[in-house]
Amino acid sequence: MLELVEEHVCHGGVQRIYRHDSRVIGLPMRFSAYLPPQASHGRVPALFYLAGLTCTEETFAIKAGAQRFASQHGVALISPDTSPRGAGVPGESASWDFGVGAGFYLDATQEPWSKHYRMYSYVVDELRETVLAELPLERDKLGIFGHSMGGHGALTIALRNPGIYRSVSAFAPIAAPMRCPWGEKAFSGYLGANRETWKQYDASELVAHAGSATFDAGILIDQGLADQFLAEQLNPDVFEAACRAAGQPLTLRRHAGYDHGYYFISTFIGDHVAHHAKVLCA
Repeated sequence: MLELVEEHVCHGGVQRIYRHDSRVIGLPMRFSAYLPPQASHGRVPALFYLAGLTCTEETFAIKAGAQRFASQHGVALISPDTSPRGAGVPGESASWDFGVGAGFYLDATQEPWSKHYRMYSYVVDELRETVLAELPLERDKLGIFGHSMGGHGALTIALRNPGIYRSVSAFAPIAAPMRCPWGEKAFSGYLGANRETWKQYDASELVAHAGSATFDAGILIDQGLADQFLAEQLNPDVFEAACRAAGQPLTLRRHAGYDHGYYFISTFIGDHVAHHAKVLCA
């Protein structure tokens, strides 16, 4: 059962925060939901947004300015928290060291993380089914996008579930996590030492393994060239090469001067909502 935590009128629709007891995570979870004005008259398409490191379910709703564009196109916005809270694992108070804010949108297999850190199953199964049952959303018109760690999550979740998500995009995603310090640390901690098991959560590996286009309408990625994490952590060039080899349409836009934060995201958020709406609202 959903508990409505707060609600605000915004751009003709309503911005809400919900709380519920998650059976997948085994702890209470929170998510934000923006319902455009069109949702008061019937079911609407929905975009799931996955936020990045240190963020919560509120970050995207407060900082991105996406509600204006969601109202224009008549799509809902759903954004979960990035990690379990109160799991009682070592280092949980740290902002990113396998604790709060660092769920990485995977299902951990290693102790002590495996009991609660199941963000992949939470997003794909429980959260999706919960909002479809409780909110006026169209089941067969879902898209997914995200930023940084959440961009990694959006790409991998979409590539593994093209029958569920019809469109995908990302801002500055961790596009080849097996090749960067963030990904190697997270994957070794959550999944263990066997790198073969890591490939299911690496977007570049998934595209290469598919060998053909998964999203014929294309994938949109925006990347700031002044991003402080670009050189060491993000690897968009690796993902671009994998898409080219597989024949997966990709629009990778590189923007001089933009960094990794929400000023960057808010600048291009309208393009991303339009990218999804072109598919979902057709």
